[in-house]
Amino acid sequence: MSWKRLNEAGAWAPLKTYEGRHFLWTVSEDGRIGTLTLNRPERKNPLTFESYAELRDLFHKLATATDIRTVVLTGAGDNFSSGGDVFEIIEPLTRMAMPELLAFTRMTGEVVRAMRKCPQQIVAAIDGVCAGAGAILAMASDLRYATPETKTAFLFTRVGLAGADMGACGILPRIIGQGRAAELLYTGRAMTADEGERWGFFNALHNRADLLASAEAMARRIADGPWFAHGMTKTMLNQEWAMGIDELLEAEAQAQAICMATNDFRRAFEAFAEKRKPEFEGD
Repeated sequence: MSWKRLNEAGAWAPLKTYEGRHFLWTVSEDGRIGTLTLNRPERKNPLTFESYAELRDLFHKLATATDIRTVVLTGAGDNFSSGGDVFEIIEPLTRMAMPELLAFTRMTGEVVRAMRKCPQQIVAAIDGVCAGAGAILAMASDLRYATPETKTAFLFTRVGLAGADMGACGILPRIIGQGRAAELLYTGRAMTADEGERWGFFNALHNRADLLASAEAMARRIADGPWFAHGMTKTMLNQEWAMGIDELLEAEAQAQAICMATNDFRRAFEAFAEKRKPEFEGD
């Protein structure tokens, strides 16, 4: 399925922009790169019940949007996201019964699941405040670029909750290590940008003026590459967490054999033989 909609003439056309209540979605001219901007800058781009649902639905849709190859995730203004809104989420949660609470935590977890399962690589451009559920969105992305001003905090313990939120206890240690993750999740303290880069949470730091362009450049590099094969790499990076050596070697053998049967593999060989740059179509 393509990320398209019917235009006024009744024909299918690329869906270049979409403005939800809490984010803005735009698509590059060639349709390969989608940019998702959390869009409540006056409140440091907090998340609400509605924005969780909107994000979940967007990433579910992307799972079958074969024209979109990469996603840039960022925040409007000089902040990424301050996490769950205190008065729009936290206060109502204090009045809910267990069935409602579990429905909510399952929905928020579904956002992370949808991000990890969509074939597109998600490149996060992170500036300023990146806290709580905002830090989770960054964590769930495939690549993360930040500014020296970025401060990332998993704040759940500050409101009397466990650090076990939206997959943090499973995913964060795999990115920065068990001890470092434990410290951040127990204390809720902010990880500085320098720590984040040294620990492997951030792929690189860029000046604020260059951040989005740098993230977009990486998204473009990935989007113009072998899209089907990149999707396979993302799938295997997720699945092999729970595999032993025998299972992962067999799984990768099957995955690579599938990629070798694609037209992109043949195109790449022909381009190499003819000393030109390959053009990948994802088939």
